[in-house]
Amino acid sequence: MAFDFDLFVIGGGSGGVRAGRVAAQNGFKVALAEEFRMGGTCVIRGCVPKKLMVFGSQFSESFIDAKSYGWDVPTHPTFEWKNFRAKMHGELDRLEGIYRNLLKNNDVTVYDSRAVVKDAHTVVLRDGHEVTAKTILVATGGHPVVPDFEGSQYAITSNDIFLLEELPNKILIVGGGYIASEFAGILNGLGVEVTQAYRGDQILRGFDDEARKVIAEGMVEKGVDLRLNTDVAKIEKVADTFCVTFKDGSEETFEKVMYATGRRPNTDGLGLENAGVALGKSGEVVVDDYSATGVPSIYAIGDVTNRIQLTPVAIREGMAFVETVFKGNPTKVDHDLVPSAVFTQPEFGTVGLTEDEAAAQEPIEVYATTFKPMNHSFAGRPDRVLMKLVVSKANRKVLGVHIVADGAGEMIQMAGIAVKMGATKEDFDATVAVHPTMAEELVTMKEPVRST
Repeated sequence: MAFDFDLFVIGGGSGGVRAGRVAAQNGFKVALAEEFRMGGTCVIRGCVPKKLMVFGSQFSESFIDAKSYGWDVPTHPTFEWKNFRAKMHGELDRLEGIYRNLLKNNDVTVYDSRAVVKDAHTVVLRDGHEVTAKTILVATGGHPVVPDFEGSQYAITSNDIFLLEELPNKILIVGGGYIASEFAGILNGLGVEVTQAYRGDQILRGFDDEARKVIAEGMVEKGVDLRLNTDVAKIEKVADTFCVTFKDGSEETFEKVMYATGRRPNTDGLGLENAGVALGKSGEVVVDDYSATGVPSIYAIGDVTNRIQLTPVAIREGMAFVETVFKGNPTKVDHDLVPSAVFTQPEFGTVGLTEDEAAAQEPIEVYATTFKPMNHSFAGRPDRVLMKLVVSKANRKVLGVHIVADGAGEMIQMAGIAVKMGATKEDFDATVAVHPTMAEELVTMKEPVRST
């Protein structure tokens, strides 16, 4: 059977674009469909605009600290959201253009359309046009979801934050994951009165407990009203505000209520079940180690598979897919020891096992230190840094590194290389410290603070 294309990619995010572009570079005929904007969650409504907002929000403290360093700064610096938003969206437009040019320059046919799977080799575009392909790659990502409760229609999500005409004076952020916690810090830094409500005992569930505690304390010190063991019962619209009733019966009014309590893979209405593709309980595409579904011609990568929801992982999965399907080199994606950063304020970088995970696996030693970094100490701030190594007693390998500090994301990238290579505590010890830096503490901790 002759097909229109060798590969049809559904989804123009980082993973889909990389897979389509590289397949085309290797001489295959490729098409890609994207129903919204090229670049996906990361570029358009995730990592990139969020990080720009992180940068912008940190100036509020920088202006204050500057006085401690001898600078004469305005007494009341002001933030102009509309000016920032216009420039931010200009940058997103530029990046989307780059993505489109990458595809165009590699002769990938682009359909600005929703694409639905009809069968193992056919997709249907929005206008009803059918396109056939030898292989179909699903890379549709995910989206934030708001649970169904009374007044839930009034809640916004992280997707909406970037589009606000005006910043609210007062906002409630519901959730304790990295998205909720990051936006709590961002909006607090931009001058918004922020309340973060989380139904659990501590934010950032799944991360190292000691790091979670340091981050939560730092957020509170910076002005976030963090309310643990707290959940929303209902939301009522009152004029231009929203009255929130919490499950303990208390009420409070906010200008906006943002939910960041979970994400769901974008598989609804995609036709995958009709084609014989299995979906998991959260709607994710079920795949094997090679990103293959149960239908031989259909593969899936990225957040739609609900493996590790990180852009660099989706890109790695896309590259492995091309190696496997188009280069005859079956390649598994290594999902082990993936470093990541959470852009809370204070920032968090992590790789490997948490202390509890490691202790459940084998006897360990924990090396950790908390201290006031030089820059904050000089400015009179209470901010504290955490540097932590989780070490195997048996083979002395560093099983996990957890950093809470300015620039933790930058530091963990380097530490991630060492952990991935199997570095031992003695390898860390043998490395000469870079002084004066915060990161030098990673190689100067000599005695464990506890062991199991």
